Amino acid sequence: MTSATKATSTPGYLRLLRSGGLEERVRTANQHLERCDLCARYCRVNRLKTTEGAMCRTGELAVMCNYGPHHGEEQPISGWAGSGALFFGRCNLRCVFCEQWKMSQMRTGKNASAAEIASMMLALQERGCHNINLISPSHVVAQIISAVFVAAQKGLRLPLVYNTGGYDSLEALRLLDGIVDIYLPDMKYGDSEASLRFSGVGDYTEVNQAAVLEMHRQVGDLVMDAHGLAVHGLLVRHLVLPGNVAGSNEVLDFIAKQISPLTYVNLMDQYYPWYRADDFTPLDRPLRQGEYSRVLEMAEQQGLRRLDEHRERRQLGI
Repeated sequence: MTSATKATSTPGYLRLLRSGGLEERVRTANQHLERCDLCARYCRVNRLKTTEGAMCRTGELAVMCNYGPHHGEEQPISGWAGSGALFFGRCNLRCVFCEQWKMSQMRTGKNASAAEIASMMLALQERGCHNINLISPSHVVAQIISAVFVAAQKGLRLPLVYNTGGYDSLEALRLLDGIVDIYLPDMKYGDSEASLRFSGVGDYTEVNQAAVLEMHRQVGDLVMDAHGLAVHGLLVRHLVLPGNVAGSNEVLDFIAKQISPLTYVNLMDQYYPWYRADDFTPLDRPLRQGEYSRVLEMAEQQGLRRLDEHRERRQLGI
């Protein structure tokens, strides 16, 4: 199918369930927890026994902060009934400008078993959500696969959205091949010097580019159904930062030339100096309208045409 195809689709995890492959993925993913390589931190901690030394501070059970219908995502994800969001705590990045820092950086949330997470997924489906939206999932891939296995046996049938900060290991992504229907990664930086300063990882760009290429290999360009809802494919987010410190042109160049000029891209204009951003120039001020407009021009110059249309754009600074 091409990106322009209007289609319906059976979630990949249901096909794997029928073949027995999903249960095998559960076993394999749990083995990875014994010397964890399930995010690009590669802590190699046995998370079945301890959280000591694990950057995510997460052990055998995932930490859940919240769940419910979410209407603030891109239109193909949120639709009219909302995306079924599951917010996982203790992100594997340390972004100084994180808007959701209380969930991502603090020890909030509660441990949840695979059965409990599966029940949340089924409850979101019952509420009419269009998909299951896994937010900050990179460090809990094994726990997610276990929950999907339980939920699929009990009637889950919604597409899975993997909504990630983009610092994902290839080992984890290969476990998700055929399970995730829609990949929704950030591409935060075109320069790893900036990622080290602002997100605490010095190899973000290299890791992120390899990860997004693998995501695209698995699912291709974004495909929507007759109602404009995403059913399969890749949707990339890039948050435009003040002073162009994110290296937006490099990000857009990579998307257009290395991934696909048909990539669905959300150029986000809502930057605000949350969390610790006041201590980091130029992140200590809001984004200016002109800065965002220049990035839109960059996207046009790169030949990227599938840009998310904001229904309500924030009033930005001068």
